Amino acid sequence: MRFLVLILLLTACTSAYVHTKGPVLVANGQPLQIRGINLANWLVPEGYMLGLKNEGPRQIESLITELAGPTDAIDFWRQYRDSYITEADIRFIHDSGFNAIRVPLHYKFFETDDAEGFRLLDRLTAWAAKYNLYVIPDLHCAPGGQTGSNIDDSYGYQWLFASEPSQRATIALWKRIATHYRNNPTILGYDLLNEPIPSFPPLTLYNPQLEPLYQQITTAIRETDTHHIIILGGAQWNSNFDVFAPPFDANTMYTFHYYWKPPTQAAMQPYLSFRARHKIPLLMGESGENTNAWVQDFAALMESNHIGWAYWPYKKMGNAAAVTTIAPPIHWKEITRFAARKPTTDDKRLTQRPPQEHIREALADLLVKIRLENTHVNQGYLKALIH
Repeated sequence: MRFLVLILLLTACTSAYVHTKGPVLVANGQPLQIRGINLANWLVPEGYMLGLKNEGPRQIESLITELAGPTDAIDFWRQYRDSYITEADIRFIHDSGFNAIRVPLHYKFFETDDAEGFRLLDRLTAWAAKYNLYVIPDLHCAPGGQTGSNIDDSYGYQWLFASEPSQRATIALWKRIATHYRNNPTILGYDLLNEPIPSFPPLTLYNPQLEPLYQQITTAIRETDTHHIIILGGAQWNSNFDVFAPPFDANTMYTFHYYWKPPTQAAMQPYLSFRARHKIPLLMGESGENTNAWVQDFAALMESNHIGWAYWPYKKMGNAAAVTTIAPPIHWKEITRFAARKPTTDDKRLTQRPPQEHIREALADLLVKIRLENTHVNQGYLKALIH
């Protein structure tokens, strides 16, 4: 009798996890259509979402350190991460009609078992469970960098594919994350690499390395976690599925990103053909940055083709192409003008700084403005997505 009860409990536990079944996702025995939003600019800040240029996290952090000083900068970023996404945001996302959140991660927050990233992601996942949302951790910034651009906080090249130590660190990182969340059914799956390998022809030489690296990461994950879905993005900014052989894991979903292209059935056909050929689910992991009419048309196209989706982004400054818009803080134009100046001699740069009082007021006001209650909800954008 005890053995039967144990089997029933294990079966119930396993069935709580989202899993693939042919070309669909299944949750609690029912098909699941992902309707998600990306929590961009939280753990991976990007300049354009803060009214700056295309700076990556390192450049933005360096700017804040220059302006606020090393001690206050540490405190600023701690408060930023605690304020940008709160329980109120997760409740609002649920109430708006979404059922999933994709979370861009920076590897530096997960390099040890007690790293800050686990505290933040644990808290987020607990809120998501409370409001019936799934969480998709996405490795946006891998060790060494998988794109060589600002979005992965790299040093100007996709060193992940040219550096065995970076690959080992990435494999170990995912095993650490999977070990931590292996028993958590709120986690839908692991998005292994965001937009690996850009489309610049000289860099596509790394295309043949992508799937073997995915296989190594998956092997490490499966040593500790047999529950969660593995999510694989194509090469060339998650667009090129020609790099893939037939699926190597039975619980796998493939993800593509789609920006600044026509929202047409013909444009979707390569991905639909891939799905039909391999009988696997698809996730459109990023799109947006467009008009409300385009967003609505593309969301409808995803729904009609039974493709899960997660739009980009949830919040950004001074632009309505997002769920909510952050108002620029006081003195923010002074900050952005200073950030845009080319490096110069130390003496001259000192004379170009905004007044220190303005800097303090701007950063303090930013920590206020990023909170949900102080943002502007873009109802037109929301209506375009959830209709």
